[in-house]
Amino acid sequence: MSIETLSNPAALRRHALNGPTMGSRWSAVFWAADDFDAAALGRSLQGAVDRVEQQMSTWRPDSDLERLNAAPIGAWVEIPHELSVVLAAALEIGRLSGGAFDIGVGDLVRAWGFGGGSRAPIAGLIASLAGRASFEPPKTLKLDLASRRARRLAPLRLDLSGIAKGFGVDELARKAQQSGLDSCLVGIDGEMRAMGLKPDGRPWAVAHEKPDPGERAILGVLELSGAAVATSGVYRHTVEVDGRSLSHTMDPRRGAPLENDLAAVTVLAETCMAADAWATALMVAGADHGLELASRLGLAALLVRADGRVLSTMP
Repeated sequence: MSIETLSNPAALRRHALNGPTMGSRWSAVFWAADDFDAAALGRSLQGAVDRVEQQMSTWRPDSDLERLNAAPIGAWVEIPHELSVVLAAALEIGRLSGGAFDIGVGDLVRAWGFGGGSRAPIAGLIASLAGRASFEPPKTLKLDLASRRARRLAPLRLDLSGIAKGFGVDELARKAQQSGLDSCLVGIDGEMRAMGLKPDGRPWAVAHEKPDPGERAILGVLELSGAAVATSGVYRHTVEVDGRSLSHTMDPRRGAPLENDLAAVTVLAETCMAADAWATALMVAGADHGLELASRLGLAALLVRADGRVLSTMP
């Protein structure tokens, strides 16, 4: 974990904290009085994201999610509260999106070289998944929220990579708020959540990246206060197959990496968990259906087509 502290004329100090998580880094930026214990908050923030990773990682064989994936079909598995919250939200967004958001693609993710331990597509595993059962909760996953337990009802691996990072950002915001902060900007990689305003009364500025795999360029700037933002795209995490660059996002309908008319989707929402999941869902849905879905559900979204055109439901 690292800490950066700078003074400002209003007798507040600007703090910038960061540390490792989920193959990336978390960050927190805020202003506080001289006696604020930034180091203690940093430890609390690191602990929060460590818990999320321990519960929801597909890269850790001992994670709570992987315990559920490894359990016999039909067996109830006790799960932590946070994991039950994320699973319930994932199922609801899957339902509202008509299956565009699908956490039952873990076997596909692994087969195509993106899952825990994988580095390249595994042809034999890909072939074996042809005609695989579709993820249809509650036919394939049953949650008992009162008892904090879950069971799989079909041999499908669960993968929360489209929602866990956003939940991790929300946990950062929750810990910051518990420490007494009412204004801060927290994030993991490009998923961000802003609370309050900066000391000068302005909202937090977050860059909206241009979906270009060759460079880090800015498409625009989003101003946030009391909101979260997440982006899903096909231009960063890819594998090369027969000369084609394929996305890490899976299309559950095709049983293969996503290939459609969108380059990226950015969603603003009250929580980063929701923004993260809906960015993935709209990305899978495609430009026309994704725009219609966002409009119908009242989602604030920017959809960048592969040809560069931007579609928006934002006011």
